[in-house]
Amino acid sequence: MSTHSELAHVELLAEVDALLADVRRWADSAPPWNAARQCQALAGRLLERTGALRVRWEAPLVVATLGGTGTGKSALVNALVGDEVTLAGRERPTTNRPVLICRPDLSPEMLGIDPAAVHVIRRDLPMLRDLVLIDCPDPDTTEPVDEAGTNLARLRALVPHCDVLLVTSTQQKYRSARVSQELAAAATGARLVFVQTHADSDDDVRDDWRAVLAADYEPGEMFFVDSLSALRDAREGLTPRGQFGRLVDFLSRELAGAAAHRIRRANFLDLVHETLALCGQKIDAGLPQVEALEAAVAEQRSRLAAALATQLRDELLAGRRHWEARLVAAAAARFGFSPFALVLRIYQGIGGLLSSAALFRARTTAHVALWGVLETGRRLRQKRTKQNAESAWSRALQFSWDESELRTAAIIVDGYAAEAGLPRGELRPQDVASQAGQAGETFIAGASAQLQAVISKLAARHTGLVTRMVYELALCAMLGVVLYRLGRNFFYDSWLAAELGRVAAPAPLYGTEFLLQAGFWLVLWCLLLIFLFTARLRRGMWGEIQQLAQRWQSDAKGAPLFAGLDEHLRAVRNFRDERTRLEGPVGVLRAKLARPEPRLGHRIG
Repeated sequence: MSTHSELAHVELLAEVDALLADVRRWADSAPPWNAARQCQALAGRLLERTGALRVRWEAPLVVATLGGTGTGKSALVNALVGDEVTLAGRERPTTNRPVLICRPDLSPEMLGIDPAAVHVIRRDLPMLRDLVLIDCPDPDTTEPVDEAGTNLARLRALVPHCDVLLVTSTQQKYRSARVSQELAAAATGARLVFVQTHADSDDDVRDDWRAVLAADYEPGEMFFVDSLSALRDAREGLTPRGQFGRLVDFLSRELAGAAAHRIRRANFLDLVHETLALCGQKIDAGLPQVEALEAAVAEQRSRLAAALATQLRDELLAGRRHWEARLVAAAAARFGFSPFALVLRIYQGIGGLLSSAALFRARTTAHVALWGVLETGRRLRQKRTKQNAESAWSRALQFSWDESELRTAAIIVDGYAAEAGLPRGELRPQDVASQAGQAGETFIAGASAQLQAVISKLAARHTGLVTRMVYELALCAMLGVVLYRLGRNFFYDSWLAAELGRVAAPAPLYGTEFLLQAGFWLVLWCLLLIFLFTARLRRGMWGEIQQLAQRWQSDAKGAPLFAGLDEHLRAVRNFRDERTRLEGPVGVLRAKLARPEPRLGHRIG
């Protein structure tokens, strides 16, 4: 073998090994899905057949006959060899056991063929230098021939070991449905040579035969031969002539040497392509049920998510006093130490201040005891309000994902999983309930963090520099008015004005009535400012709650309910995508190498 041929052969083996490794990894990654199992079985058959192909990389091309009963397969083999090595007949099937004709230094094992499956005939002929001929049984008869099985079974066992098929037919048989069926099964992974026999008695129907084959095959060059006449010529030492001479020249010259490598490479690529295409059909047939399952899972998650998000929003609004108090506290903390911040803190602690004032005015033991009862009740109410608000998430979870709803969701999804042919072990109601509990805990923790972030954001938004200045100036203006009135009355009206002669007599000092009125208006002004400030906070919080509810509904859809089923669905998608990816390198190689010899026929696809 020349250096160029050796390099080409090494390249061929590397390409085959790389593709086989990819196919093997893809098959091994098959998920527990009916279509994937079928693909795995098809890939296993491909690997087995490719293993047989690798056995004969260096061996001569295996050329086998394929045709119906009486189409002259054996006569054609005898004519090619130049001797009657197999029994020929035109009516009944005469080839029961396949006949393998090869040169003396070859054995069936070198071709990956079981020696017990064939009758071996060795001849030292130029024709057999680069070829091995096999006279196969008829595919259109299934009558048992011995304990080993039928002719059809023998044929199917031999086809995977063949590189080129000599497809024989006659004027009467070229439309045979049984032969066409076996040809369709055998053509993948083999090149084809179409030969019409019985040229001594039949009309030339090659054009019509070509039209019959055109939908599924590229026939290449077709031959019209008289095998019996060719055998007589060979026995008389005459050079093959006519169409038979062209056939002999084609087989002995065009399929020799490096052509064997090209043919086997093309056969291998055809075989891989056909297997992937068939797997694609299996996957496509099963995908609608898988997509329906995905839609059902999404629908059930969406339904449960909507219920959970709505309940969380309602619970949050029901406990809004607690969340508003937290929001006001966060805002007051951002105000720092200022008059309005002091007013906000007093507003928050008004209950405690009133309670302290009541204790300060207690005069007897009974008063103190009564204060203790009232203070205990007040603190218990505060604690209960806080606990109710903080536990809103858990109550919402229990309300939305109760046992009946989860059982309904599990039954619906289980039905779709059964139709899709995916595992259903994790869809038991108790397993779904357990997943829902874990998903709820994770979701509630995330929702609580989001709510705290909203409170911090609202506090920052409504305590900007301009907002603080407005409220501080408004409060200080009222305080300034009161202090101005008190200071003017004390220093000027009741003293300096009379001393300076501005008035005849000093004005009296303001009494308790003025102080009460001033305190009333000051408190009223503070309440107005507090109302305006908290109203803005409430409006902002209401809008944020609505946005949070929408976000929670979207987030809850991604909760890990049916997590095990998600893994199977993801594996199905990956399996499908990997098959599609494998088609890429196969298509590139087929485009370059699939037609090793334009005169050879092959299956279209």
